[in-house]
Amino acid sequence: MQLTQAALDDLLAGLGPDDGPVYLPGDLDVHELTGLLGGRYGAPRTLVLDGFTDPTVDESRGAALLVPFQDRAVTIRAWAYGDRWIATATALDTEGTERPVLTVAHREVPPPLATGPDEDVDWLERLKEITGWTRPDQRPDVDWAETESRLGTALPSDYKRMVETFGVGAFDAYLDLNQEPWTDLREDGLLIWAGTEHEDAYCWRAEGDDPDRWPVVVRSFDNTRDLVLDSGTARFVCRILVDPHHPYTMARYFDTHWFMSHRTS
Repeated sequence: MQLTQAALDDLLAGLGPDDGPVYLPGDLDVHELTGLLGGRYGAPRTLVLDGFTDPTVDESRGAALLVPFQDRAVTIRAWAYGDRWIATATALDTEGTERPVLTVAHREVPPPLATGPDEDVDWLERLKEITGWTRPDQRPDVDWAETESRLGTALPSDYKRMVETFGVGAFDAYLDLNQEPWTDLREDGLLIWAGTEHEDAYCWRAEGDDPDRWPVVVRSFDNTRDLVLDSGTARFVCRILVDPHHPYTMARYFDTHWFMSHRTS
């Protein structure tokens, strides 16, 4: 079986959460299939390896994918994507032959935005819910004291938590999260914390003693316009992902949201 993105599209289009696993031809390379999906959704989470299930797997981490296999799964690698879990696997068929498998399962997605006052919202946790992020923190040991000393300023706490949680990668494979702020626009009082493939720069106006109160500033790719938004960093990302009325919304282009990790599994 020749694997192409078009062939993968056809497989996924015909596969629903209630259909169960699809056993694929034995000559299909499951690593190639995993690579194609990884190119779309980032690094997968390993649920089963060599027949052993990750003991931390629960409903929030793709447990629904395990149910149809019972004890026949050899490997399962999964992605959270909107209201679906998507997984590649190798598993024993009814004759005891190990074969590559593609499967999906339903995923419960919480409401994307809180209805209560903003001060009651942990926007980093909400961002994890929106993107279906279930992996362990990717960079828990960042030396922020060294970074802030070198930059000569403290940094917003929610930004630091975003870097620690998600690590290297991009929201919706579009909004790249800088692992430390770029200082290219420092003469304008701006620090760049993210950017898009359209070369818009997402910055803070670094003014005042409390970085958590710095406004987010979007500088257009042609340097002709700055839009100042009174918003925290994680809250800003939540808004652009799900609010279709936001001036830099991504909700018009993506129905579901994810973080494409560039870190190898």
